[in-house]
Amino acid sequence: MTHPDGIAGPRVRPRRLRSTAAIRRLVAQTDVAPRHLVLPMFVADGLAEPKPIVSMPGVAQHTMDSLRVAADQAVAAGVGGLMLFGVPCAQDKDTIGSGADSADGILNRALAALRADLGDDTVLMADTCLDEFTDHGHCGVVDAAGRVDNDATLDRYGAMAVAQARAGAHMLGPSGMMDGQIAAIRAALDEAGHPDTAVLAYTAKYASAFYGPFRDAVDSSLVGDRRTYQQDPANRAEALRELELDLAEGADAVMVKPAMGYLDVLADVAASTTVPVAAYQVSGEYSMITAAAERGWIDRRAAILESLTSIRRAGASVVLTYWAAEVADWLR
Repeated sequence: MTHPDGIAGPRVRPRRLRSTAAIRRLVAQTDVAPRHLVLPMFVADGLAEPKPIVSMPGVAQHTMDSLRVAADQAVAAGVGGLMLFGVPCAQDKDTIGSGADSADGILNRALAALRADLGDDTVLMADTCLDEFTDHGHCGVVDAAGRVDNDATLDRYGAMAVAQARAGAHMLGPSGMMDGQIAAIRAALDEAGHPDTAVLAYTAKYASAFYGPFRDAVDSSLVGDRRTYQQDPANRAEALRELELDLAEGADAVMVKPAMGYLDVLADVAASTTVPVAAYQVSGEYSMITAAAERGWIDRRAAILESLTSIRRAGASVVLTYWAAEVADWLR
């Protein structure tokens, strides 16, 4: 028998390894398991019942009670972790985000409640950023000219990090993209007696159009954009510079955000470090797939699993996704 390319010998047929579901499963190079998935959750002050997020069908702002129920269900399904975002009442926001480091702030109360409920049964993560708590909606302190003051913001991040560690967070996710934020947070945690609290650096966080629904989810007060501190979507190599800095400052794990539009960046980062690499399948990515599935244009379950597999294939060891609990149930 002659090979199509003229080579004598048995015909090479890669399709043999695709012929049954069992064979495909046997030789699969990439998998998605519940332990790889982290569920982002929103908890809001002033709610009598959970509030659906219109631009993110299936996701809601939780009350404290509904948060505890949903968190328990997610952990029972086997998710690897929970990432908490706090949504304070509008009247509680101010220029420096005072609610971010207050023990009575919504996020810190939620962390304390979940740590009491769940202990060490999951990895309890906290968003370490001021944007939900500031009346201007920026991720840091702004100066008289309305520009984000990097160094003044680092002081606030340190205070916020210590408050979150005290409340019970196992891992902190500083997402503000301030220069030197990892070093500042690590120093604050160590000085306050929390050397074991881990830091997940948002190493490559791009100024993306796909954050739109998230801003609805946290009742963002932002006017304008964050392009002066988040990364330019046109730039790829810059992520590796940020990676080098974050690792030097003490990051325990690193993140690429968004995920699906930045798989090249994710692959670069994963190939350049030995620490765990996370990727965030952001609100716009979630809502895109959801909207297409609602219209019958795509197979919802297949599209969700394919999207998560692509993120894992690109190098993510951890994936933050709003489908975490549901997918974990599918995969059990």
